Amino acid sequence: MEKPDSATVALEMAIVRSVANMERGNSPTALAQEFRAYFKRLGAEISEEKSPKGIEDDLHKIIGVCDACFKEANENEIESVLNGIVSMLVLIPVERAENLILAFCEKLTKASSYKLGMVALRVGWLMFQSLDDHSSMRYHVYYHVVQVARQVDQVHAVFKDVDQLRQQFAACPPSNEQMQKLLRLLHDVLAAKVMVELLGTYTSENASQAREDAQRCIMAALEDPTTFLLDPLLALKPVRFLEGELIHDLLSVFVSEKLPAYLDFYKNHKEYVHSLGLNHEQNMKKMRLLTFMQLAEGNSEMSFETVQQELQLREDEVEDFIIDVLKTKLVRARMDQVARKVYVSSTMHRTFGRAQWQQLRDLLLSWRNNLQGTQDAMKNVAMRIELMTQQ
Repeated sequence: MEKPDSATVALEMAIVRSVANMERGNSPTALAQEFRAYFKRLGAEISEEKSPKGIEDDLHKIIGVCDACFKEANENEIESVLNGIVSMLVLIPVERAENLILAFCEKLTKASSYKLGMVALRVGWLMFQSLDDHSSMRYHVYYHVVQVARQVDQVHAVFKDVDQLRQQFAACPPSNEQMQKLLRLLHDVLAAKVMVELLGTYTSENASQAREDAQRCIMAALEDPTTFLLDPLLALKPVRFLEGELIHDLLSVFVSEKLPAYLDFYKNHKEYVHSLGLNHEQNMKKMRLLTFMQLAEGNSEMSFETVQQELQLREDEVEDFIIDVLKTKLVRARMDQVARKVYVSSTMHRTFGRAQWQQLRDLLLSWRNNLQGTQDAMKNVAMRIELMTQQ
């Protein structure tokens, strides 16, 4: 990220001053203009002139482009800007701000990395806490907050148990349909983790009794779009009890095989895959990402042609796919569109067995030896300095 120029710094400082003015009760008009100028500076399609229709139209335009700040490297700046938008939203009567609040929450769910997701989570929680307890919008904001929390694996920070959840909405309870939707989301988020914990309680003696639980756990992990490291499931005793069955074979494909292996499995067992309730297109998407991770383990440099062939993509799909991979943070790489290559700096391993432990051991030993060499060199330097001082 390039160092911000003086104009950008001036805009940031102006926003900070305007937020401070807002906190003292001054008009939000000045902040709206600063936001317009700030997002214009980031390349967003927005004019710097305030809207003649008033602050609500200003907010509509600002929220429409507010995710442009996600491109910035300074997370404190991003959080300050988004919190400034919250401070403007809460000044508008809720009945007139509903669509604006929903649009803003949708933007928060677009945070594409862990750090940005944590920023979005804090801002969303601030939005939730800023609303009156009797506001029906608290439910909608909370639902989006849970979605953001899911992306950064922080659901425990916003959800403790159902009793606390109901108490949280005691002043304005959601409808049955809304509560069902929220509980369904929470179940989808927590089910896989809870199921893994459940399976871990079984022993070799009673593992056969966990057959249905093991199948549900595998299915939940496979259909979860945010779960990519599936190797630990194979070590669970109830899952090992399923060896030789199709569900275990399918899990093994996702654990260590490449895309062609999945396609062969699907070709031979199409009806079985659909009977599990799994979506073939989603399976393909996950298997392509897992295959890319495996390729990245042994290749620090890959051509677009290799990616296209290995992942069975069209030529015009390669760049978008690589961008999607980088967003997951499972692989750290740089894409060179001119050279049509991907340069991999690191990747998360799909499996972590004896070979990976050996690799980690060798890395730590090398690190220790390098530290020892540095320490010895520093001692020699210190001795030379001492001798020169004595002379």
